[in-house]
Amino acid sequence: MKITFIGGGNMAGALIGGMTQQGFSADQLHVVEPDAARRDQLVEEFGVSVSAPDAPRPASDVVIFAVKPQQLRPVVQAALQNGDQPLLISIAAGVRAETISRWLDGYRRIVRVMPNTPALVRAGMSGLYAAPEVNAEDRALSERIFTSIGKTVWLDEESQIDGLTAISGSGPAYVFYFMEALQAAARAQGFSPDVAHLLAYQTVAGSVKLALESDDDAATLRVKVTSKGGTTERAINAFENSQMRATIIAAAAAAAARSRELGEELGRDADL
Repeated sequence: MKITFIGGGNMAGALIGGMTQQGFSADQLHVVEPDAARRDQLVEEFGVSVSAPDAPRPASDVVIFAVKPQQLRPVVQAALQNGDQPLLISIAAGVRAETISRWLDGYRRIVRVMPNTPALVRAGMSGLYAAPEVNAEDRALSERIFTSIGKTVWLDEESQIDGLTAISGSGPAYVFYFMEALQAAARAQGFSPDVAHLLAYQTVAGSVKLALESDDDAATLRVKVTSKGGTTERAINAFENSQMRATIIAAAAAAAARSRELGEELGRDADL
């Protein structure tokens, strides 16, 4: 099996690193990357073969598009060469599988994936959607590739990717925003920048670890930490009075709406 990455950026590098640790051989992997320095880096770090976009590349069983959405159309249209019919996997945000299919005159062996940035440390969350023409073997291979960088979930409808983008795709930024605010709160209580950083980061890291290892859900864990009439209850009441929960839900809805808009915008020229 030969797997070709079109684009060799950070997410491609994360996938390659995860895949080579999960049983894929470097000999199976090829990367098409325009930047010569990045090509050299990929060879040195992973031992994969590389090529520039205008150079010949090997026939592939799988092609993974790891480029920016605005760069995707010409890359997709050059993907099918010499009669190959590879499995196409796109991690480009916003571009729908149906749009890719139209760019390829109806080719439908397509899987669309939305990973997130914790994939860079192999703690990612990826949502996968497969066109109906994708068989069980292709689905299993796609899952194997993306479990190398974290957890995966299959989506029944492609439209669900918009909601997934709002939660796990954009979600790391929400967490970082909270960490940033918690660090600012520590500074306001008189702690030095270094101590404020430690307090905020370790509190979040420890809480996530506890939640992942507990049988209790988040609401139950929160109640266990919140003593009646205590300091935590006062803080939670402040959150509730400021409608923090509703704000988070509204923010995720706004992100999902923007994801749908991007799908429309990026697919608008599909029939041109």
